Amino acid sequence: MKKLLLIASLAATIFIMAAATIRSSDPVKYTNLKVLPKNISSRDLQSIMTDDFEDGLGVSCGFCHANAPDGHGLDFASDAKPEKAISRRMMRMTLDLNKRWLQNKHPRLGDPALVVQCSTCHKGQAFPDGAEPQ
Repeated sequence: MKKLLLIASLAATIFIMAAATIRSSDPVKYTNLKVLPKNISSRDLQSIMTDDFEDGLGVSCGFCHANAPDGHGLDFASDAKPEKAISRRMMRMTLDLNKRWLQNKHPRLGDPALVVQCSTCHKGQAFPDGAEPQ
């Protein structure tokens, strides 16, 4: 009887510990996405921001995203900086070029199958010709 009680309490302990370590699978809800899909995964969003913008344009997040009102970090939903609107236009242009002229039927940002990407023109620089606008 003592062995059965010991086994039952060990099993209950293991079950409780396993249940406590299971993460919630609730998707992150992003606000103010106008070009990227509203249900984009955090992994896909991070990949696009890192590969397309940081690497393709050689910029950091603060290039397009405004500072948070409290002064700590960035306000990713804000449209305060004009660079964000320009980036959206460029994303739409890239998707249109791939679909209309390069016969990519369902182009998606971050897809390595895209022929025209940010880095095609920018080559790691914030401005395609290397010179900042006047």
